Amino acid sequence: MNPRQKTRPIFVGDKRTGIVQIGGGLADSKGQPGEPAPVVVQTMTAGYTHEIDRCITEINRLAAAGAHVVRVAVPERKDTEALKEIIPAVGVPIVADVHFHFKRAIEAVEAGVHKIRLNPGNISDGGQVNAVIDACKDAGIPIRIGVNEGSIVERKDKQQRMKELGHVFSEHKHGAMLSIMIAKLEEYLDIFAQRDFFDICISAKSMDATLAIDAYAEISKRFDHPLHLGVTHAGPRETGAIRSIAALSGLLVNGIGDTIRISYASDPVFEVEDGLELLYSLGMRERVGAELIACPTCGRIQVDLFTLVQEVREKLQSQIQLPIKVAVMGCVVNGPGEAEGADVAVFAGNKRGIIYVQGEKVANIPEEEILERLLSECETFQDRVNRGEVKLGEKKVDIIPPDPIGELGSGFDKIAAGDVEPAPTEVTIGKTS
Repeated sequence: MNPRQKTRPIFVGDKRTGIVQIGGGLADSKGQPGEPAPVVVQTMTAGYTHEIDRCITEINRLAAAGAHVVRVAVPERKDTEALKEIIPAVGVPIVADVHFHFKRAIEAVEAGVHKIRLNPGNISDGGQVNAVIDACKDAGIPIRIGVNEGSIVERKDKQQRMKELGHVFSEHKHGAMLSIMIAKLEEYLDIFAQRDFFDICISAKSMDATLAIDAYAEISKRFDHPLHLGVTHAGPRETGAIRSIAALSGLLVNGIGDTIRISYASDPVFEVEDGLELLYSLGMRERVGAELIACPTCGRIQVDLFTLVQEVREKLQSQIQLPIKVAVMGCVVNGPGEAEGADVAVFAGNKRGIIYVQGEKVANIPEEEILERLLSECETFQDRVNRGEVKLGEKKVDIIPPDPIGELGSGFDKIAAGDVEPAPTEVTIGKTS
């Protein structure tokens, strides 16, 4: 992991919603910038903003899933009017997504929105942009300048497009598009600088993961504004997850990026869940809720692991708030090793499961009882952590793997029939801590 690149901070929200910092460093005890602010997860509502009750419900659902900031579309006046009722009813900062008509931005500011998103590709008139800047400056809210591959190319005049390409990246695979993106940003940022407005965040999205990587890498060299990472038009979750993570993870590990949105043609709750999991996996945010690990399954599996894992995941999401590490393993090959590092673990044999809590065996139960008992042990462990009796990640004993033929209840009949021999003497894994 490379250190995060230093950027200017912007602040989104208010005292009621909480103020979210994007970019910059968190203030230390002396009020000086210290550690980089955590990367922020954003998403966008899928419904119509003017359908007020539905919009409020969706925003609150996204906030409950862990979204730090939520964006809404405001294509019409009725949408900006709706913000007056929506904003006081939700507990997360709201961004107004503005395209084509600058008045929607001014109306959104007047309604109390916490941030504006502008697109240089479809609002380029200097006077209109100045009007939005002045409104945001007076309200003390930031603006995101979002250039997307699909909207910045000048399609009305081919000669104008050719002039924009330039030769800065003539040897680069994505040279033409990179030159357009950066030229548009520089042109737009000049307008902001002339108004002495620097409360800005930048994005440069593409549907091509490699272009997104190149664009953000080049932009990060040229500007010190915080970067909003994303791959646009990424598709459904099944393919969009791969496309998005291919771009975002590489940028983040190289210190580029201050806020992210993973975009799917699907329920935006998945965008939030997957964005958070990416940051958890990279150690860029402290995990909230349980961490579930499970084996990839193979021919050794003797229980319905697919169903068990999904049921455990759903129950953990609703019942566990602490970052308890839970392992669900299908056999004794990887089970003991995973149980060594998990707070609560189960691994299975023939229609049975053995449950461990911090390395200590607590139950040997039939398959149909695994889910209920595993969740019970997780809840009990969470209560013990909250009372200060135990600590997360604190293994107390070494695991002695069970006899895969005997203790898991699968082999007695086979042994009696002479089909298999009893396992050798048990072997202790690891050293006693």
